[in-house]
Amino acid sequence: MNEEKSKHDNIAYIDGQNLHLGTTSAESAWTVDLKRFRIYLAKKYDISKAYYYIGFTNDQNRALYRYIQESGFVLVFKPHHETLASTKKGNVDADIIFDVMEMMYRSRTSFERVILVSGDGDYKKLVDFLIKEGAFEKVLFPELKRASSLYRQITRKYFDDLSKPEIRQKIQKRKGGLR
Repeated sequence: MNEEKSKHDNIAYIDGQNLHLGTTSAESAWTVDLKRFRIYLAKKYDISKAYYYIGFTNDQNRALYRYIQESGFVLVFKPHHETLASTKKGNVDADIIFDVMEMMYRSRTSFERVILVSGDGDYKKLVDFLIKEGAFEKVLFPELKRASSLYRQITRKYFDDLSKPEIRQKIQKRKGGLR
């Protein structure tokens, strides 16, 4: 990594459900170690802030929420009315898109580029816009094989596959403790 790149102030937006399902439901299922993933994002992409979006709150998942925050992520919940929380999936796409656009509108000078973690095609229009604006670094797919076909139109420069062995090895939860 060159000196100039290390001075960037990039921001990551993670679709938590997409990351979780994209790795644990993969052909070769695996689990992301969020602490290691946060370090990877900081070192590889100069991420200063990483927002981790998750569906809705559930008291039974307090330990998970604490783990996400202790791993260095800003946890963002999608608001749901309490009567619908158990029947709705945590569709956070619109929240992420709105938050990125609002950040650009209000404080474009406070960041360099956006990194998106998801394979969901709903973000394609946002990705195209950010590329045009020179404000996009990469979309990181949990598993390239399951990423939306809409992303076939973007060049390799703008995406990577977290399930590639050399990346997976850096961010995968390891059995038997630390190594």
